Amino acid sequence: MNTINPEGIEVEIKLRSEIEQEFELGIEDSELDEMWSFVGKKSNQRWLWHAIDRATGKVLAYVFGRRKDEVFLKLKKLLEPFGIQHYCTDGLGAYRRHLPEDKHEIGKKKTQKIEQKHIRLRTRIKRLQRKSICFSKTEEMHDIVIGLFINKYEFGLTL
Repeated sequence: MNTINPEGIEVEIKLRSEIEQEFELGIEDSELDEMWSFVGKKSNQRWLWHAIDRATGKVLAYVFGRRKDEVFLKLKKLLEPFGIQHYCTDGLGAYRRHLPEDKHEIGKKKTQKIEQKHIRLRTRIKRLQRKSICFSKTEEMHDIVIGLFINKYEFGLTL
């Protein structure tokens, strides 16, 4: 059995007001991107839109849908409580139209972490691979399978 030496433990005590102040500052930098997949056939495209915290690489929120502005607006609404100060995206028009220009940076250099998440997702979930015999037959099952994976490995939730 492993034991811990009490002298080796450090405890940091913060006032509640300090913790609330840190939360009010929000997420400094975020990366937003969308990832293509399909349901049934390649012409029936399905997109995973998600955002991560650049500092930690943790997923903040995600939504599924078409590559349309209204789907991005759903994601944007989910991100409001995080108080994001700066958005890094690719050049998709939905981002340009709906993110404040002074808080928005466009370019591939600042979206590398979220692109790495795409690679990991495509490696782990076969129905996200571009050439595969494994595919979703309904949008509902597609969203459930990928959502369960994200909930388990990104948020630590077991459903």
